[in-house]
Amino acid sequence: MIPRIVTKEKTPRWQQTLADAITDPVELLSELNLAPALADRIFAANEQFKLKVTRSYLSRMRKADPHDPLLLQILPLQTETLPQPADYSNDPVGDGLASPAPGLIHKYHGRVLLIATGACAIHCRFCFRRHFPYSDTRPLHSAALDYISSDTSIDEVILSGGDPLMLSDQKLAGICQQLANISHVKRLRIHTRLPVVLPERITNTMLDWMTQTRLQIILVVHSNHPQELDQNVANRLKYMADAGIKLFNQSVLLKGINDQVSVLEALCRELFTVGVQPYYLHLLDKVSGAAHFEVEHSIAVKIHAELGTRLPGYMLPRLVREEAGRAAKTIISTN
Repeated sequence: MIPRIVTKEKTPRWQQTLADAITDPVELLSELNLAPALADRIFAANEQFKLKVTRSYLSRMRKADPHDPLLLQILPLQTETLPQPADYSNDPVGDGLASPAPGLIHKYHGRVLLIATGACAIHCRFCFRRHFPYSDTRPLHSAALDYISSDTSIDEVILSGGDPLMLSDQKLAGICQQLANISHVKRLRIHTRLPVVLPERITNTMLDWMTQTRLQIILVVHSNHPQELDQNVANRLKYMADAGIKLFNQSVLLKGINDQVSVLEALCRELFTVGVQPYYLHLLDKVSGAAHFEVEHSIAVKIHAELGTRLPGYMLPRLVREEAGRAAKTIISTN
């Protein structure tokens, strides 16, 4: 029997914890015993894209280490404000060109993506939607539902954002029911970072609506480094897997963070141990402000090829790039 890990509450604990997230660069530096003078290199980038990090994620960072791989994912840096390469843009994957209705993106055959919210629990500096016009979208607008209903080739809906799990379970259950009422929709895929950065979000209430719908629920989490997978995160991921939720992981290959074979190997093995299938290893989406994270294509290919010699095939994520206008993700060959 799967143990119940939390109780239902009036105000869910995860929302209380989220409200305590750090948004002040000075507080962040103080919590990590880092030199206050570093703040001078943070403020300009923070004005463009605000710092936000949960205390749970912060607790897994090494104190007094400005090169900690978790810190570098969320730390605003002056580098972000410098002129970017010509092939970097505010919409690197062409979301704006593939939106037939407010909050809806339709790029690939048989599946559409709904922007459920613009909110996230942390702000990753490499986020490909860091410039996305969320204020112009209307989640689950009637036009989006009409579009899905009218196209019988659509059998999968993807909830993205922002992070869909920032919504309450009541709202998510309502969205799920609206989609379940469309007969040709078979699967609901949820892309989320919350199980990793705010594990308290995984509750009995969440699993109740996920396991009681006719739709097949697929959760795609986002972990980039094994240091992110502390015992609490591992327990919550395994809890979902044991409840029958299909779990996959997408990582982004990031310079100075996980561009080592040993790091990626450890990540894939730890994920698989707790019931999460390594799925994609993404080359960086070329979003303005994130060029310093890019791993050269030739180096990425070498890393993935060596990773393939260390992992069994079922643990090896596919190396991919998303390109605007393509009918599918581009699989990068390492042969």
